[in-house]
Amino acid sequence: MSERPTAGDTLAVARLADERDIQTVLFRYADALDRKDWDMLATCFVDSAVGQYEMIGRLDGYTAIEEVCRKALEPMSKTQHLIGNVLITVNEDEASSSCCFQAQHVRPDFPGGEMNIIAGRYEDQLVRTDQGWRIRERKLSVQWTYGNAGIHELDVDS
Repeated sequence: MSERPTAGDTLAVARLADERDIQTVLFRYADALDRKDWDMLATCFVDSAVGQYEMIGRLDGYTAIEEVCRKALEPMSKTQHLIGNVLITVNEDEASSSCCFQAQHVRPDFPGGEMNIIAGRYEDQLVRTDQGWRIRERKLSVQWTYGNAGIHELDVDS
């Protein structure tokens, strides 16, 4: 005879589902960058999202975040963004997450070297929306880099 699930079991399953859905947002972000799929990237953020990117500064709104990603990645022939060590805390319709990333960028024949690797951490605040979990705030901190950072040409004022 099987036991009926308790309210605690139901809450635990719901929490696990939320954590899985949030982790999927983080992985979808990395996949969208590598595919240069800006429509997919938009599904990771609320429109009013705020980015705090250590190498750039504050970005207000999803449009500003996408613009920086486009400028950094469109010139690349290949990229690979890896996400790991994901930690998630869910509190009803809000959540926080932290994860490590390593992003490899290749731009052949670029003066000074064709590759740059950036490794760091994302600290996120997420919110549950009618479309699922979305990033409301993202802080990108760089832990180390390797190669030619000049391949990015991140002059956001141009």
